[in-house]
Amino acid sequence: MAGMAGSKQGGWPVHVAVIFLVILWVLPTFGLLVSSLRDKDLLAVSGWWTALTTTERNEVGRAPPPDEQTQEDAEYVIAGNLFEADSGARVARFGVSIQRPDEFPVGETAEMRSGAMLTVNEDGSYRLVSTEPFEGARGQRLFYTAAFPPDFTLANYEEVLTSEGIGQSFINSLTVTIPATIIPILIAAYAAYALAWMKFPGRALLLSVVVGLLVVPLQMSLIPLLKLYNDVGAIFGVPSKTYVGIWLAHTGFGMPLAIYLLRNYIAGLPGEIMESARIDGASDFDIFVRIVLPLSLPALAAFAIFQFLWVWNDLLVAMVFLGNGDDQLVLTGRLRELLGSRGGNWEILTASAFISIVVPLLVFFSLQRFLVRGLLAGSVKG
Repeated sequence: MAGMAGSKQGGWPVHVAVIFLVILWVLPTFGLLVSSLRDKDLLAVSGWWTALTTTERNEVGRAPPPDEQTQEDAEYVIAGNLFEADSGARVARFGVSIQRPDEFPVGETAEMRSGAMLTVNEDGSYRLVSTEPFEGARGQRLFYTAAFPPDFTLANYEEVLTSEGIGQSFINSLTVTIPATIIPILIAAYAAYALAWMKFPGRALLLSVVVGLLVVPLQMSLIPLLKLYNDVGAIFGVPSKTYVGIWLAHTGFGMPLAIYLLRNYIAGLPGEIMESARIDGASDFDIFVRIVLPLSLPALAAFAIFQFLWVWNDLLVAMVFLGNGDDQLVLTGRLRELLGSRGGNWEILTASAFISIVVPLLVFFSLQRFLVRGLLAGSVKG
């Protein structure tokens, strides 16, 4: 009993650590989501956490121009409202200069530098009254401090989704990602079975080479691979910027991880099943297709998730092997163009981030039940 109690007590640190890690990962994503639903002007001046509660801030409004003034007896009046309809904001104080935007309480009348009298109410309505006609081309600036409730908008998503070329780029990304995920799985599955259950000279050395390729940086092999592809394409008259080229590139970059992951899983399958199939006259191909592939579904799904996420979010390989033409640009490239040359359009960045992860999330949640089993492939043997 004491041992069981100690085990339970020892489990609390693990639970706390897991909760902490979950919060550590979820909080930035939640902040990105909130930012994507905020007005772009507010996003540039305040953090996302301020959007969740009513906040008080200094603002500057502008009255209508003098040509909209009305005359009431011997006075000239300009009236309006600082807020849009049903905004829910409330004015706390107002002022006549930018240095003191909270000089006067709401409902009080203050004298402007021009001599006009200004009255601002809590609901944002105001009146500018003067004994002389208002002059000038622009309206009077109004300074105030107000409490604003949480306000969210879908304008950022509308701007991204309605931008020119976004639909074609989405299709281009699917055209690149789906074959670039399936092809490595098909090839790596054959190689993994051979390295796990077929005996031939140099098998251990070949497996060591595959493991070593896992640490080769993509940037190191990108240019030599492109040059090799262009040279071969020139011999056979194949254009350099095609989908075939980027499929082969992603296949080559993803192959080491695929072979290593699948080989570990397939090597852990019961050998008795293989021997029984061979006694019954099954060939290696029959064993692979009818026994190994169905039993290796968790490992196949685990790699499919990683490969799909990698290819879908890729920009470097797509730019090198596919190009930047309007009919070739993938989704990540299109979203990069929407950001502009300086990358200062944060509202576009936040909305684009969530639009780009919709498809990967669908893939992950469809295959996530296989993920843990696939990642633990070969780690424990019964």
